[in-house]
Amino acid sequence: MLKKLLVVAAATFLLGACAAEPPPPPPPPPPAPQAQTFMVFFDWDRSNLTSQAVDTVRQAAAAYKTRGSANITAVGHTDTSGSPQYNMALSLRRANAVKDQLVREGVPATAIQVSGRGEEGLLVQTGDNVREPQNRRVEISVGGMVSTTTVFSDPASYCKALSDKWRQYRTSQVTTPESAAIYKCEQGNYAEGIPVLEDGLIQAKIPLPAPGYRWPGRPIGPS
Repeated sequence: MLKKLLVVAAATFLLGACAAEPPPPPPPPPPAPQAQTFMVFFDWDRSNLTSQAVDTVRQAAAAYKTRGSANITAVGHTDTSGSPQYNMALSLRRANAVKDQLVREGVPATAIQVSGRGEEGLLVQTGDNVREPQNRRVEISVGGMVSTTTVFSDPASYCKALSDKWRQYRTSQVTTPESAAIYKCEQGNYAEGIPVLEDGLIQAKIPLPAPGYRWPGRPIGPS
């Protein structure tokens, strides 16, 4: 009888110990999807897409569609022939050519961010004035989930960012509505300066500081 009582007590103790154990931790979250990268190459001093480049853009568009909510960046590059100012503008034209083709392939314009780096980020390191075909490219990155775009929290910093972008891409233009808007921003007249600079950048197909958004955080919509 005593033996049976000891067995029952031991079983009860074990059941209590099992009940007191904490539940197992939840499984770790799935890893973030890795970005897919595609490269589009260009002829010298050209920004139009070759048939091979169009095929590459279609592959990038297909990758976007398989991911659902993804974002795409198109970063333009040039070789080292030509002036840095000219190459900066050329790299941006190439990125916008890729964006236009992505839109034709069914990718929403608001999901695409473009930028130009000119001679920066050479794929093949060369000296100056070297026509290296692999450096004349746009790198397309199809990323993971879309993240909220950072919108500037105050008009002063946003107006300065607009002014810096306009000076970067339009260094040769002095007397323009945008140059007057830059002066207004410097004087603190942000209400009149910001819209003019935004319109100028959009018309020139230059990405805004917060791509896809106008001050104060309003989505632009498809372009």
